[in-house]
Amino acid sequence: MAVELNHTIIHAQDRQASAEFLARILDLEVGAPTGPFVPVTTSNGVTLDFMNTDRDAISTQHYAFLVTEEEFDGIFKRVQEGEVSYYADPAMRQAGQINTRGGGRGFYFADPVGHAMEVLTRA
Repeated sequence: MAVELNHTIIHAQDRQASAEFLARILDLEVGAPTGPFVPVTTSNGVTLDFMNTDRDAISTQHYAFLVTEEEFDGIFKRVQEGEVSYYADPAMRQAGQINTRGGGRGFYFADPVGHAMEVLTRA
């Protein structure tokens, strides 16, 4: 049996708004709420379950999304059009830049509660 990541829970102050924010940028669909979760499913079947949590209980996390060059261009365009701040580094100090580590392209941005979202391509 192969082990695969099936889902992860992403804490949010407003689960719907956070799910819609990420889905819009990544060009994904927001699913119907299921219990305490609002799901966004990636193309490899991993579900990101957004769940409301008190702000004080949220510990920021890092989520990385591997995309094609074409998808990267669309995502980057939506980030720029949405005036979302982006950075070349995970510490989010190199504002307004992308990186080219390993011959691919990548950048980071924060979701509504500060989770570090990374978009990257392979060389």
